[in-house]
Amino acid sequence: MLERNLRQRFLSSRLFFFLSILGPGIIAANADNDASGILGYSQAGAQYRYAMLWVLALSTIALGVAQEICARMGAITGKGLADLIREEYGVKVTLFAMATLLVANFATTVSEFAGILAAVELFAGPRARYVVLPLVGALVWLLVSRGSYRRLEKVLLGASTIYLFYIGSAVLSHPDWATVFKETFVPNLKDVSPIKDYVFMIINVVGTTITPWGQFYIQSSVRDKGVKAEKYHETRIDVLFGAFFTNFIAFFIIVACGATLYSHGIHVDDAGQAARALKPLAGPLAMVLFGIGLFNASCFGAITVPLSTAYAVTEALGSESGVGRRSREAPLFLGTFSFLIIASVIVVMLFPKHLTALIILPNIVGAVLLPIILVLMLKLVNDKRIMGEHVNSKIYNVIAWTTTVVLIILSAILLITNLRQ
Repeated sequence: MLERNLRQRFLSSRLFFFLSILGPGIIAANADNDASGILGYSQAGAQYRYAMLWVLALSTIALGVAQEICARMGAITGKGLADLIREEYGVKVTLFAMATLLVANFATTVSEFAGILAAVELFAGPRARYVVLPLVGALVWLLVSRGSYRRLEKVLLGASTIYLFYIGSAVLSHPDWATVFKETFVPNLKDVSPIKDYVFMIINVVGTTITPWGQFYIQSSVRDKGVKAEKYHETRIDVLFGAFFTNFIAFFIIVACGATLYSHGIHVDDAGQAARALKPLAGPLAMVLFGIGLFNASCFGAITVPLSTAYAVTEALGSESGVGRRSREAPLFLGTFSFLIIASVIVVMLFPKHLTALIILPNIVGAVLLPIILVLMLKLVNDKRIMGEHVNSKIYNVIAWTTTVVLIILSAILLITNLRQ
């Protein structure tokens, strides 16, 4: 009995410890599974069944390394990524990076509210957008402008559990699990022509898994949480677990759509359409779970993407930033965040039927811009003057530089194939 009690106490203490360190890593990684991410994974499953799962498996490793690098820089330096870029590479490089990030993130924020609209329309009519979109926008604004980082973190961690609904959608789709696991580790390159479309989908999947804004967000959130070098080991566990968890969920989204939409030749233009298509193929419960997951993921992204942008812009210009700061304390931070929320709500309310391109655009733009951000990150994290003994290991550099080179090659292939048409 004593031994059993001691074992239970040990397990409880380990579980409590694990839950206590969750935060920036799992939030930043889960934010990648936003509206554009869900659409990208849905299209991957609908168009190629399980043939994109091997890409997802490899990108999990790359995501973990990329996120860990920025988290480590945040803990060691106490600065955000934009802060370090400005200090080390000057205003011109910083302004270029911020301009491209702002454009991509505005499109991404629009896609988040488009995802909210698509989810709402599964259960209510299109007129609901006049109530739901302003309401969600107002709640998001209040959470960031009037809350605290700790409160925001608790809300986002709670929202992270709702991603588990996608597992239910996949199970209800009754996939061939033997084929699923085989193609996760052994690439299936049959029926992937034309090559341009296949490369486009790879970039799409990678672009929603590893995002430029995600790198800025995790480093700034680690700084905001006050993580120090001596406590970084705990945060590292959180980061690596987050990378696994986010692609674990993406895995089930692809499986659900591959088992149903692909088999019936159904192509999707938005994630709401994917959810509706599941109803006659996998049952109404599968549609409901998928729809709730879409709404949750879109709200998740509607918080984190504008927040990441506000962090990056203010850090780049040396201005004050932080969740819960009032307008007089951090006017640029709150102004940037407010602009993205308000403008995105207005765009989606006025043009609800013309958002498909904007929903998928961030994945492609992000994958093209990501190599630039990765190069800057790698130069910073390998600078001993900045990081001291916490510079990258050889294996980290191999994975990160390989990811960068592969993305450059894929982007070049896509550009060349488009120019030849």
